[in-house]
Amino acid sequence: MNLLVTGVAGFIGSHVCEQIVKTGDFVIGIDNFDNYYSTKQKRLNLANLNASSNFVLYETDIRNKGRLFEVFLKNKIDIVLHLAAKAGIRPSLENATDYYSVNVDGTLAILDAMKNFNVRKLLFASSSSVYGNNQKIPFSESDQVDHPISPYASTKISGELLCHVYSHLYGFDVSCLRFFTVYGPRQRPDLAIHKFTRMIDMGIPIPIYGDGSTARDYTYIDDIVQGIMNAIKYLEGYRIYNLGESRVIGLDKLVSTIEELLHKKAILNRLPLQPGDMKVTYADISKARNEIGYNPEYDFSDGVEKFIEWYRVNKELIY
Repeated sequence: MNLLVTGVAGFIGSHVCEQIVKTGDFVIGIDNFDNYYSTKQKRLNLANLNASSNFVLYETDIRNKGRLFEVFLKNKIDIVLHLAAKAGIRPSLENATDYYSVNVDGTLAILDAMKNFNVRKLLFASSSSVYGNNQKIPFSESDQVDHPISPYASTKISGELLCHVYSHLYGFDVSCLRFFTVYGPRQRPDLAIHKFTRMIDMGIPIPIYGDGSTARDYTYIDDIVQGIMNAIKYLEGYRIYNLGESRVIGLDKLVSTIEELLHKKAILNRLPLQPGDMKVTYADISKARNEIGYNPEYDFSDGVEKFIEWYRVNKELIY
């Protein structure tokens, strides 16, 4: 089986593609190496994949339709795993136009290429941010998601809607996977666990927005990979799945866990809660358990420890 994976050099993309090639399937990877964070880290992410004969990389932007069609023309593609996106909630407040260009127009370009080349199976990377400040907890796939609180979240809802349109009109089999705060080795440096680890390690004050009571459903990367691999096996019709741990960790608990594992105390810089920030994320994963056999296993402290081990080995290479 041949899978086209967009955003292949990213955190999730590189991990899941390593698992795909281990199974004997072939990965056609696309990445534009956007400079949102260090391209050194992205190149490092691909080290294992580049050594595999079951992997080929195309450096291009998904919005470049000519180049995208060329990739589809040159390769027999069975399934598309669309992970590429402009990420980050707070930056999307400053540059909503670019977020819509990449996340919405780029997704439409992928869908159009699939239609033109008769590829009908797609996994779309969505986000827990679509739930906004939903008062019903835990978040369920049947909840209304028409009150996003950031441009980034609205682009992910738009992507899901586009996927539904193509499923309805052209018979695409699509699963939209709502990821809940993924962490682990290779995590993006702007995300809290990576950012706080580096700043505590360097003795730099860390920003704590709000009173420390905000909380996230932190999901370890191996559990996300398991969910994606399972979803590939059950692609039929249009589906939405939450992929989280279904456990909530408060911000203060996150900081104390990193302090304990680093054996260093954090310097806290308390700031007002930021616009666009969600108060809590918490996944109801019963649908994913029942329909695709998703079964997250990682303990939060163990997962953070694995991230810190990776950070210590690689920090000189990526900063």
